[in-house]
Amino acid sequence: MSGAGAGFSLRDATPPDIPSITRIYAHHVRFGLASFEDEPPDEAEMRRRMEDVRDRALPFLVATDAADRPHGYAYALPYRLRSAYRYTLEDSIYVEPEWSRRGLGRALLTHLIERCTAANFRQMVAVIGDSANAASIGLHERLGFRRVGLLPAAGFKHGRWVDCVLMQRELGDGAATLP
Repeated sequence: MSGAGAGFSLRDATPPDIPSITRIYAHHVRFGLASFEDEPPDEAEMRRRMEDVRDRALPFLVATDAADRPHGYAYALPYRLRSAYRYTLEDSIYVEPEWSRRGLGRALLTHLIERCTAANFRQMVAVIGDSANAASIGLHERLGFRRVGLLPAAGFKHGRWVDCVLMQRELGDGAATLP
């Protein structure tokens, strides 16, 4: 998966990446609206989350610099746990602010889509915190997602109400054929 972009490469995340992943996510929890968590989880919790993704045989990717240090990550998990949703996944992507606008998000999401399609999933959903999050909304649109809904004032963070934007794209045959 190397050679993803100028100055970075992609690979599957491994347990030694947990400190970097925890640090990247903590920034978004503390200062952003992409996550609705109020307190950043510790490394043990992030390790548990990574193991949950890996136990489901789903992709958990990191974008690394030349020294193999992660500066962004992405993963997919079931959109909902009831069996009717078994072909639908939700994506999550987080990139360090200093590494934004360098193509990491696009590369991570592109590879996530490819891996989930190859695993015969049919739909991918993005639940984007903050309807003003033009970067995430634009990234998802450029990769084939369409806006399918808005949950106005679904969250309250940093002293204000925050919308959730729902976006979706088909994977592979989508709903054109039965699984």
